[in-house]
Amino acid sequence: MDVEIDRDSSVSARQQIRATIVAQIASGALRTGEPLPSVRDLADRSGLAPMTVTRVYADLKQGGLIEARAGSGTFVAESALTRLGAGGAAAGIWQAIDDLVADATRRGISVGDLLSLVASRDRAATATVNVVMVGLFIAATRSYAARVTAQTGVAVAAVALLDEEPSDADLTARLAGADLILTFDNLHPRLAALAPQARIVSLRFIPAEATRLALAGLDPLAKVVAVSRFEDFLPVLTAGMRRFAAHVPTVSARVMGDADLSDLLAGADVVVMSTGAERAADQAPAGATLIEYRHVPDPGDIDRQVAPLLGLLPPSARKEAS
Repeated sequence: MDVEIDRDSSVSARQQIRATIVAQIASGALRTGEPLPSVRDLADRSGLAPMTVTRVYADLKQGGLIEARAGSGTFVAESALTRLGAGGAAAGIWQAIDDLVADATRRGISVGDLLSLVASRDRAATATVNVVMVGLFIAATRSYAARVTAQTGVAVAAVALLDEEPSDADLTARLAGADLILTFDNLHPRLAALAPQARIVSLRFIPAEATRLALAGLDPLAKVVAVSRFEDFLPVLTAGMRRFAAHVPTVSARVMGDADLSDLLAGADVVVMSTGAERAADQAPAGATLIEYRHVPDPGDIDRQVAPLLGLLPPSARKEAS
């Protein structure tokens, strides 16, 4: 299977890979039962991260276009597209798509924006859409859900995996009625397996305004200790510190449970705690400044990824329309 990524395209690399596979199924180049490359192989061919390919395969499995067979790999599943390809009836659809793209181009609409418009028609009835935000901690997840609700006007429920500790069976039951699930990138594969009926969108998260302001206002001579509950979040935390507290030359970043954390906290002037690491404050000196490193969903991601699925226009467009 040939995969070429156009780095200059307005269409994301993830969408390009998905479109390539869908097009080859619809054209008959990939038929029912044919094997697909492994995640690692396709990642190497396309030059993308394995997680990106994993998400593409998860989307295709969710749509019933491919299937995984334990111990054998991933294969093209029987679907309306394979029947279309086998019957040779795709030519009319290709022509209609070509005409639509050509018309959009004449109007100055990019292919990426055209895809968003098509997606918006797929989910035009917003009143019945059940949207769920899945995170790790309930207070933070509720705040994320509230942000999406405020920006889109659609109510978003919250489910927390650590505070509430649902089993896979419980989580499957709670997500059974979800049409759209919003979550973190690393949670996407698990949720795709447990809620195959739902569309799953992985959002980017950025430091909240209060966090950015607090980091920008740090004394450059302060002894700063940044603490994360999870090791895989530590690079995100340290990257944020370098960006928003670049004037502070030395920041000690540690994970809860590290052997030297208590000694570092005892001498800290400032303790920056990611969500879930609040217990670090108990070991800080009485006069230390405590900063909660809080995130919010990227508003741009909400406009680009979530709003089109809900049949909404981005805020700027809504203002122009009104």
